[in-house]
Amino acid sequence: VLENNSSEDTFYNSFYLFPAVYGTALVFGLFGNLFALYVFTFRVTAHTSSIIFVVNLALADTAFLCTLPFRIHYHVNSNDWVFGDLACRITGTLFFANIYISIAFLTCICIDRYIATVHPHTYLRLQRTRWSRLVSLAVWLVTGAAAVAFIVAGPLESDPGSRQVGQRSCFENFSEHEWSTRMVLYSVCSFVFGSLVPFVIIMVCYPVVARRIARIHTATSRRALRIICAILTITVICFLPYHVVHLLHLLMRRGIIQHCAYVTAIYQARRVTVALVSLNSCLDPVLYYFTTGYWMNLGSLQSTSSLTTACLGSHGSLQHHRYYLNA
Repeated sequence: VLENNSSEDTFYNSFYLFPAVYGTALVFGLFGNLFALYVFTFRVTAHTSSIIFVVNLALADTAFLCTLPFRIHYHVNSNDWVFGDLACRITGTLFFANIYISIAFLTCICIDRYIATVHPHTYLRLQRTRWSRLVSLAVWLVTGAAAVAFIVAGPLESDPGSRQVGQRSCFENFSEHEWSTRMVLYSVCSFVFGSLVPFVIIMVCYPVVARRIARIHTATSRRALRIICAILTITVICFLPYHVVHLLHLLMRRGIIQHCAYVTAIYQARRVTVALVSLNSCLDPVLYYFTTGYWMNLGSLQSTSSLTTACLGSHGSLQHHRYYLNA
């Protein structure tokens, strides 16, 4: 998935950039996600659809964060993997699978908020916790099956010319044979179903929800609008650069992009965007805070009642208000 430029600048970028960013994500992300799991498990009694999705997102982030110590050691150790091939395949697959699991659950939260805001009566008719649990299970089954298939397919062949004698690469420097077989299939499928489709849904749903809330001219509704804009901004900052560069990288590996300057720029941008996307794990707790409203007042879910009233105004029944509050 990662590629290595043979230049000295690329080595130093890898040596300093990844350990620094991964270390930051590990410290803040582990605290934020474990605290979120504690809150949702022991402090929140109403396990609604939004909470179910963010709990699954926190679980995925925690699994991802457990791979970072191995990646940090790898880059500090001059990009030499010492933990064996199976550990490389498992940790590398978990690392990159988290990107698409996170996007999947963020998309689920987006759809959930869209239905609750734009189609409230339909939302009331849904068995919310039931469908959210089924959707969450489907996400784990699909991504899990893809990950297991990738792991059991065998060792990933590296390009011998991209490393020193005795140096063992892990999830980078793939050979041309790998890129002409399973890597191109996984790259195309992950780009279409793991990034393109979810981004279209997010970019359509969130603006519609924002316009709906913007019609209600209260301080609380303006705050809700800012929250939605913040969620959209964080999603775009974390994931959009990675997937744009991922597409360019795929085109380069297939020989469509061959200009030397472009190839060098893609190599460098690839490393920066992979480091950037890892920060999603420490920004997701902010999304939990905004999405559930629970952390505004850790003692009670009643803190969301003013937001509920502002969002709904006179457009829903009392029952509608209650369901939206607990959504």
